[in-house]
Amino acid sequence: MRNSPVTSSGSKLNMTLIITVLITGALAFVHVYAIQSILPILMQEFHASAAAMGLTVGATILAIALMSPFLGMISDAFGRKFFIVGSIVFMSIPTFLLSFVYSINWLWWLRFTQGIAVPGITVVLLAYLGEEFSGNIRIKLMSFYVSGTVLGGFLGRFLMGYLTEFMGWRHAFMAMGIISILGAVWVWKNLPASQKFEARPQVSTALITLWHHLHNYYVLAACALGFCVLFSLVGCFTYINLYLDQPPYNLTSSQLANIFAVYLIGMIITPLSARLIVKFGTNLTVLIAMSLSIFGVLITLLHPLWVIVLALAIMSSGIFITQSSTITYIAANVTEGRSLASGLYYMCYYAGGFAGTLLCGHAFESGGWFMTAVVLISVQLLAMLIGGVLMRKKA
Repeated sequence: MRNSPVTSSGSKLNMTLIITVLITGALAFVHVYAIQSILPILMQEFHASAAAMGLTVGATILAIALMSPFLGMISDAFGRKFFIVGSIVFMSIPTFLLSFVYSINWLWWLRFTQGIAVPGITVVLLAYLGEEFSGNIRIKLMSFYVSGTVLGGFLGRFLMGYLTEFMGWRHAFMAMGIISILGAVWVWKNLPASQKFEARPQVSTALITLWHHLHNYYVLAACALGFCVLFSLVGCFTYINLYLDQPPYNLTSSQLANIFAVYLIGMIITPLSARLIVKFGTNLTVLIAMSLSIFGVLITLLHPLWVIVLALAIMSSGIFITQSSTITYIAANVTEGRSLASGLYYMCYYAGGFAGTLLCGHAFESGGWFMTAVVLISVQLLAMLIGGVLMRKKA
């Protein structure tokens, strides 16, 4: 008999549950950034500029931003597990279709369609964890979820880079679609059904909850920080690929995929963030993490390749700790309409990612990687201000 989910801070974690939360987080992001490792190849294939190709990453992120609040509302009305599994399956459809595109416009639209499904995983899973678990158990599961997103971000880029080198990018997209289908089967079999979900099907109730969230100090502060977090991560990892594709580095798609192994460090760092949050609190944790991230961006300006790889590891670790701190902050300070609150957070979070692809793309075209780094550091300084000042709890 399958163990029932733990619901109190004194209960022990079920390993199957931990693995399922980790896999679900990975499935949410395995497609979102996969295209980054083959951007130079697609630039040549479609004869596109750096900014135009960067927007193929931004298209997915824009869709996630636009859909996050709405899927949160729908899930608050109809449930959690069905949406999570259905969204994983839905994401496989445009992934398969990407194998057949012959214009950048269709590439953009199918990438946008991929993003529509992501909030059905991320937003709803966060609401599920917030409802079903409490105390340190919830903090730990949130950190494993973030670790899963880190793993998915790495695997997407890594697999796409190597599969493209071995079988071409069209067949690589087909293989990635199969991964989604297999993952959906696992989650359906192993994610426990909700025990504490209470349906709120009335639109008026959702609108009232939305009004409360838009006047909630904690929600707004977390949303602002989320914008800066993904701006930094997407802006950095989208255009560092184009930078390393140029002389003197001239990296291939598989070599660029290897660069994303730095993401695996995040899988180690992120679970430790739970200890940092418990010990230091959200504010100090965010200040430490963003300082680390700024230092990482600064040393990408040095030229040896191994230094740049180390810099990306440092930069991304700070971002992952900040993300874990922020979603834990929301779970601890929001008691009603958690799915909608998560949706608002992710709307701002992914709006930041889209802005990162757009603004960093123009910075890269005008001043190369140096100007891109200037933009990234400016946004990270803003994140420190938000985390250190705006997210302080009111007396």
